[in-house]
Amino acid sequence: MADAVASADEPMSHREVLRALTGLLAGFFAAMLSINIVVTALPVIVRELDGTQLEYSWVLTGTLLANAATTPIWGKLADLFDKKLLFQIALGVFTLGSFVAGAGGTMGMLIVGRVIQGVGVGGLAALTMAILGTIIAPRERGRYAGYMGATMATATAAGPLIGGLLVETAGWRWTFWSGIPVALVAMLIIAKTLQLAPQQRRRVRIDWFGATALATATTAGMLWLSFAGNPQFFDVVSVPSAALVAVVVLGILGLIMVERRVAEPVMDPRIFRSRTTLLAIIASMTMAVLMMSIPAYLGLYFQNGRGLGPTASGLLTLPLIFGNLIGTTVTGQLITRYGRWKIYLVLGSALGIAAAYWLAFVDDTTPFWLIGVKISLIGLGVGMVIQNLMLAVQNTVTVHHIGAASAAIAFFRTVGGALGNSVMGAVMAVHLAGAVTASQLMDGYADGASPMFLAAALIATPALVAVLLIREVPLRRTV
Repeated sequence: MADAVASADEPMSHREVLRALTGLLAGFFAAMLSINIVVTALPVIVRELDGTQLEYSWVLTGTLLANAATTPIWGKLADLFDKKLLFQIALGVFTLGSFVAGAGGTMGMLIVGRVIQGVGVGGLAALTMAILGTIIAPRERGRYAGYMGATMATATAAGPLIGGLLVETAGWRWTFWSGIPVALVAMLIIAKTLQLAPQQRRRVRIDWFGATALATATTAGMLWLSFAGNPQFFDVVSVPSAALVAVVVLGILGLIMVERRVAEPVMDPRIFRSRTTLLAIIASMTMAVLMMSIPAYLGLYFQNGRGLGPTASGLLTLPLIFGNLIGTTVTGQLITRYGRWKIYLVLGSALGIAAAYWLAFVDDTTPFWLIGVKISLIGLGVGMVIQNLMLAVQNTVTVHHIGAASAAIAFFRTVGGALGNSVMGAVMAVHLAGAVTASQLMDGYADGASPMFLAAALIATPALVAVLLIREVPLRRTV
């Protein structure tokens, strides 16, 4: 069979779409694996490299920050240049970052590698959704969202387990290097199976100033969230704090002024005129803390607060992953069959947020089976919401702007995850202040889990209001 070629006039068959999806999902799997494989390994890595609680947070936040800062840029480039080539470049960047992170001998080098990884992950996330939006009509996209959900769930489930096993056998460096073969295989598959319709030739101007302003404002905002109020750095009301806030404000103002005038804005203001897109951004950004931050800090609670090993910690996160898998695949099939999508956003948000508040009652005596029930409900709610928010937005834009629109949702979702990591890390750091002995630290991690998960639930709450206000628009049957 000839390679699959996307065409707006001749829809691709189910078999052709699956062929095109193979390489995309392999690359997406490598990206998701890199985020989740470190969850159970990180407490061990930080101990071996004499890292701090703040550096623990930044191994996670640095990746999300780089992801967030570059996702809109990748998305805009996807509307201007060859999506297939860009996807392969993103895989190359991700591979480089994986190697650097695994080779690092200090926490600083590890964080640098994770930042490079984040740049590649930003491209893979934005480009995967942009390519899917190019080759699949919104009404049919629900069934394929199930494949995306299955890939994400498998990577998320396998990540903590593989990370724990590698730490206890081959060593923690292989938690980063293990993704390299997957990325290389994905490159080969993409080269062979994916052939998109030729990009329309036109003169383009890259919005470098807008991209710089966006990256600067995002970086300064994440730095402020991580450092302000931390006893090791500076108070919320202080000169460094004011300087970072000023950079954020100036960056946003500069971005707004430029994007309204340039021909090819990296963050197109027209995207935000849609009520559906604006509300979906709010929901994606706030629900992201349940998808990204809670899994990361569950490993910290299980290992440092309850004294479990990396492998056991990974096993205990499985209910969260299975819940996510069920929520994504079932709702995807139902949306394709019946065409309705808002009901799943509302039910999923309500369920996930309520379960997050329930999780906030955890302490050092909570039975593990009960924690499993709580996090499985969080996963189920997240699975019903995250992918379907992207579907709702892609249904409102033309194929020529689908890269920028998809990247906008991915950007704010990643910002939300980084926000959750920073806030939860700061809550735990404050709770551990003064703890010196191993016993005090263990008690601090166990007791600090409750306020940490409560912070996550509070951040996620606005998502329910946002999805209630979304107006349901019938899904298109054409690309």
